[in-house]
Amino acid sequence: MDWEKHRREVHALGRTQEFLKQITYGGNDGIVTTFAIVAGFAGAAAEGLAQIGPLAVLVFGLANLFADAVSMGLGEFLSTRSAHDLFHSRRAGELREIANNPAQERAELILILRDRGLPAPDAEAAAEIIARNPAMMADLMMTYEFGMMHPSGDNPAVNGLVTFLSFVAFGTVPLVPYFLLPAADPATFQLSLVATGAALVALGVLRWNATGERPARCIGETVSVGAICAAVAFVVGWIVGG
Repeated sequence: MDWEKHRREVHALGRTQEFLKQITYGGNDGIVTTFAIVAGFAGAAAEGLAQIGPLAVLVFGLANLFADAVSMGLGEFLSTRSAHDLFHSRRAGELREIANNPAQERAELILILRDRGLPAPDAEAAAEIIARNPAMMADLMMTYEFGMMHPSGDNPAVNGLVTFLSFVAFGTVPLVPYFLLPAADPATFQLSLVATGAALVALGVLRWNATGERPARCIGETVSVGAICAAVAFVVGWIVGG
């Protein structure tokens, strides 16, 4: 049986749910990081902006967007790869312990199963059956003893790519008004502020659609985090430029 296909079809697991962490992390960081550039320029005094040049908003914004997107994508790749390596290293150690000291590992498994709610006789019977399959026993121990799930179907390269694309897609939004209107025009920053808010709301809606949690919580948390970071960038720009 194709378990990946079964998991998606039977449990209605969509791509958004599979990559929710990467989409949310990359998207939120893309919006906030890029808007920080815009807010920093807007927060600076008008004469400071003129000295630097309005085009600098786009230059710095785009350079920061793609540099950080690559950094985030590669960081996610390395993080996922490291998690895989750690899992397999610990699992190999668990298999060695099962082979070298089966009685001790079986006793630990019984305790784990009892902690999960099984009565003592059932826990002992289940542990006896599971112990006949060291690989299954090792996977259960990894899950309940170390809190580590088997990374099957978790592709470091795909995770990194999704993070990169999400960062670029959402991070471009605050810069769009600067492609359409003069950078020195105060209305451009106001439009960028509105666009940034809309992007944060869209990311919150995406999170709500994937998780099914309360929309007010998903959208409110996403917008709040972005607003705090944007406010910090604006104030720093105002202090430095003023």
